Amino acid sequence: METQGTAQAIITEDVEIVGTVKSASAIHIDGKLNGDLSCSADAVIGKNAVIRGNISVDSTTVLGQVNGNIMAKDRIELKSSAKVTGDIKAKRLSVEDGVSFVGKSEVNPLTSSARRPKSPGSLDAIGADGNMELEEIKTKLKKGVKDELAEKPEDIFSKK
Repeated sequence: METQGTAQAIITEDVEIVGTVKSASAIHIDGKLNGDLSCSADAVIGKNAVIRGNISVDSTTVLGQVNGNIMAKDRIELKSSAKVTGDIKAKRLSVEDGVSFVGKSEVNPLTSSARRPKSPGSLDAIGADGNMELEEIKTKLKKGVKDELAEKPEDIFSKK
């Protein structure tokens, strides 16, 4: 992550903050934070950093320790020295060898409003909300089996 040429707040390793940190510009944390971090730009969690709280950023690079969830609008980059305990969610994820990660990850380059295209052979009767009545499914399956049997006039139950 490039942070050169932009304003950057730096929290050095001898600083401990208890409470929420909010920043409109890039931030680099090497100290301790007992609380949440909300940053509308990029954040670097340095090698000496210990964060006990949730992180919400545009993009982040983690080298230190995070005990909490990380949510990035764009990218989460976990360097080899990173120790993360919590769930992560981003459009893009980069994980180096050696990372300690305990939690769930959700990585989806599509925006939440984008819909996945239908896979070949999907049932067109499924509504926009993804629901279909059980009886409708049974009827479609029965019809599909009948159509398939009609295409194969040989006795499918006979031994060859």
